[in-house]
Amino acid sequence: MKKRLIVLSLGGSLIIPEKVDVRFLKEFKKVINQNSKKYKFIIVCGGGSTARKYISALRESGANEQFQSFSGISATRMNARFMNYFFGINPEKGIPHKLREIKKYLRKQDFVFCGALEYKPKQTSDSTAAEIAKHFKADFINLTNVSGLHNKNPLEHKDAKFIPEISWGDFDKMANKLKFAPGQHFVLDQTASGIIMKNKITTYIIGKNIKQLDNLLKGKKFKGTIICG
Repeated sequence: MKKRLIVLSLGGSLIIPEKVDVRFLKEFKKVINQNSKKYKFIIVCGGGSTARKYISALRESGANEQFQSFSGISATRMNARFMNYFFGINPEKGIPHKLREIKKYLRKQDFVFCGALEYKPKQTSDSTAAEIAKHFKADFINLTNVSGLHNKNPLEHKDAKFIPEISWGDFDKMANKLKFAPGQHFVLDQTASGIIMKNKITTYIIGKNIKQLDNLLKGKKFKGTIICG
């Protein structure tokens, strides 16, 4: 049986909120390994607190937005290399920077870790994941530090309302109410939203309760947001 491909955006805030979340990553590794009999995974790593600290320092110094983005990309790639080691993989030829390199790794491995690929303006690692999902015609799972999409940031507003399902168009409107900034916190960046809407990519937003990811992969009921139709 041919394995189904899943593109998973692993938020940097889950890898390294302030220090590396070893407990979460052990649970994540267990779920990915258990489900690798059915799936292959391309796991795109975000930059987390490391990226935001670099970006903040460059912004404060007066560096332009492109340089801020470059430093964020570097952090995502460092996190991707770390995740390889965490999974016991030695990427001897380095972290993939291009789609063709991802394809090569996929032929031999059930999971491939990468960070952001080539620089493009107004993109985060989520855009990279959406581009990869488009290329491989795969479903897209965004694993982040909130339980799903809300009408406002639930980490800052106790009265934020959870949204279990939303259309591509309505989600795109939500995303574009915000002005893009390197290192931004919204669950998916504006470019990623446009990609999933234009290409009708079924997208899931799930929080750090790793059981929900396992349920989704096993076709069970899960808590999270579906972006579709």
